Amino acid sequence: MDPTTDDEEAGISGVGGGGGVRGESSAAEAAVEAAARVVGELSGLPESRGPLRRLCGDLARRVKLLAPLLDELRDCAAAAAAGSLGEREVRSLAALRGALVSAKDLLRSVYDGSKIYQALQRENFASKFLEVNEKIEKALDDLSYGNLHISEEVLEQVELVHAQFRRAKVTMDSPDPQLVGDLFCAKVEKPCDNLILKRISENLQLRTMNDMKKESVALHEMVISSDGVPDECLEEMSSLLKNLTDCVLDENPTSDTVQSKTSPIKNTSPVIPDEFRCPISLELMRDPVIVSTGQTYERSCIQKWLDSGHKTCPKTQQHLSHTVLTPNFVLKSLIAQWCEVNGVELPKNNKSGHRDKKQGKAPDCDRAAIRLLMQKIANGNSDEQRAAAGELRLLAKRNANNRVCIAEAGAIPLLVELLSSPDPRTQEHAVTALLNLSINEDNKGSIVNNEAIPKIVEVLKNGSMEARENAAATLFSLSVVDENKVTIGAKGAIPPLIDLLCEGTPRGKKDAATAIFNLCIYQGNKVRAVKAGIVDHLMRFLADSSGGMIDEALAILAILANNPEGRAAIVQLRPVGSLVEVIRTGSPRNKENAAAVLWSLCTADAAQLAAAREVGAEEALKELAEMGTERAKRKAGNLLELMRQAAEA
Repeated sequence: MDPTTDDEEAGISGVGGGGGVRGESSAAEAAVEAAARVVGELSGLPESRGPLRRLCGDLARRVKLLAPLLDELRDCAAAAAAGSLGEREVRSLAALRGALVSAKDLLRSVYDGSKIYQALQRENFASKFLEVNEKIEKALDDLSYGNLHISEEVLEQVELVHAQFRRAKVTMDSPDPQLVGDLFCAKVEKPCDNLILKRISENLQLRTMNDMKKESVALHEMVISSDGVPDECLEEMSSLLKNLTDCVLDENPTSDTVQSKTSPIKNTSPVIPDEFRCPISLELMRDPVIVSTGQTYERSCIQKWLDSGHKTCPKTQQHLSHTVLTPNFVLKSLIAQWCEVNGVELPKNNKSGHRDKKQGKAPDCDRAAIRLLMQKIANGNSDEQRAAAGELRLLAKRNANNRVCIAEAGAIPLLVELLSSPDPRTQEHAVTALLNLSINEDNKGSIVNNEAIPKIVEVLKNGSMEARENAAATLFSLSVVDENKVTIGAKGAIPPLIDLLCEGTPRGKKDAATAIFNLCIYQGNKVRAVKAGIVDHLMRFLADSSGGMIDEALAILAILANNPEGRAAIVQLRPVGSLVEVIRTGSPRNKENAAAVLWSLCTADAAQLAAAREVGAEEALKELAEMGTERAKRKAGNLLELMRQAAEA
């Protein structure tokens, strides 16, 4: 956030200070000048990139449209000395200035921040944008335009902008379902498919090594500040950054790296940045890890410290709540880049860690602590079971080694038993622990072999909302294995998933939709979903633009339309008009899926083709054939050819 200027402070303190007309004039002028400066600064910001580019672009565009209003308000504020402005107007101008500063701070934080973090925390950022839009709308609503002598032309523009802010404060921008699915797959699939990583890289606009370096710096700032970012979230982001960097290097092995190596800047004895030195050895770190206090050390140094019996953080002297060492991929990447630019050879890691992995060992997990937690689950009272299940849930979320350790210790059967616990919180912990454990591919088989699926389905039916949401996410994770799709559908998961799709929180609806989509890749589950009445709900989502589920509805409809029973159910609800409207006005991805549904319907039923022609689909399809995604262009071209053949017949 930029520091508040003297003028801005004057604008704040002058409001309501009892200084009379001159005080109100000074306050009004300061508020308007500060607001105008904010709009000027926003105009100078580069175009937003990454997953929040639409939210940023819309907010910046609306704010810039207020520039003519602020120009006229300057004249009005200057006239305050003549007594034309009262205290209410001055307060309203100060509120507008404050709202615009909030907008500037939010946009700057997005421009400078981590694109990966923004993608993973999209709902939180979307809420911040809603809040800022609401503040600006309220400030505009409180202005007494009759006392401000605004010209009719500017007043008309302000009314239009005001209406846009009014709509924006109640409309949540929908996430890209493709990106949501890809991020989940990148989290649960090890190793992740390179095609998925390429799509994530393109969507987040992290295409070059320079982009990756900026992203690494942004994440490193989060490591240093630890401003509300939990360790497990940091680990997930760091791991994804590493995978994306490898993907970009594979695609462009010489793009930015060569430029670094051929840089004319030389330094025979570079000074190692303090944050790259281990606090214990003061040497350049080669394998940095994070301890429970958030401090980073060289792995070998902190391991020796712990092996000596110490239970405190060497730097802060705080007690360590656990001894798990989380790899700091972000800092490791930054150190590698610094070494490359400065011609410093980074010492290679020893191979002991790789040998441990090959032998199936997890060197960083606390096996004794895990065994103790399992004893509490097996023999403890209900409170002890709840607490132990919660601890395992957190440990399984923290890192991959813990997930291996917990499974090897035999915790999965105990957690499956806890799914039937009468205590709602214990049940939540158990199903969420299984979700976290299922990230490991080997654990998926163990969970299924321990007959967990029927009990997870029971939680999905009757658990608390949080338990139901995490049960849906667990079923999605397990359904990544094709044979599990059949089992999950056969155990009755689809009807309660549809219930969650209709009744859940926004997050719960997304989890349910993702699970249903993945399960319906198997033909038998498409029939189950249709018989359970999903098509009615999907068409209702399609008609409700404020519900935030259009993306998911179209994605599921597109996969159901390939099935005869699915097509029949869709046709009964007369969907052609709604689909053509999406092709005209929807997002690129939604246009693509709407065209795919329409293609499936029209190829099987001439009446649907005729209905599409009647509602003017041809013009929308021609535009899509020129401007859509590659898949959308193909579908639009095929539909246009189908219409041409029908017209000639």
